[in-house]
Amino acid sequence: MVLMPVAHGTEEMEAITTVDILRRGGMNVTIAGESEVVICSRGIRINPDRLIDDIDESEEFDAIVLPGGAQGVENLSSNDDVRRIVTSHHRRGAVIAAICAAPLLLKEFGLLEKDAAVTSHPNAAAQLAGYAYSTDTVVRYKNLITSRGAGTAIPFSLAILERLGGEAVATEVAKQIVWEQ
Repeated sequence: MVLMPVAHGTEEMEAITTVDILRRGGMNVTIAGESEVVICSRGIRINPDRLIDDIDESEEFDAIVLPGGAQGVENLSSNDDVRRIVTSHHRRGAVIAAICAAPLLLKEFGLLEKDAAVTSHPNAAAQLAGYAYSTDTVVRYKNLITSRGAGTAIPFSLAILERLGGEAVATEVAKQIVWEQ
């Protein structure tokens, strides 16, 4: 099971692309919103499956995926439930994936070790300069997966799918969507 928290200002390409690819790969993905309708960065509306407030502390997910969008990340960072969910799942060893500006949440929540390999949108790079910052499309470090932005949403999603479902599943989904890299 995968949880994706979304907030007003979330980057819709990063959210929807990831949910789509993970579901194509057979993953059960729950979109949890800060409200019953979330207005994304380009005005697209998402009707979340659940509210973030309704996620019980005892629920366990295999992965938490954090989409970017500057305003969305700011709104997620101020949500105590998101902080609690992400940090508790990180402690359990669940995959924590963040794209665009969302790797800043990993820093803010105290999840990045001193030598952690990480990437982000170029606008967030300076704030992550104290880590092993990379400009690679997707960076994997222990249970963390980070990526650069909307243009890297497909390889980001496939990396998450590979981690959760295996290389064969990710390869098959990439083939189905005619993703060639």
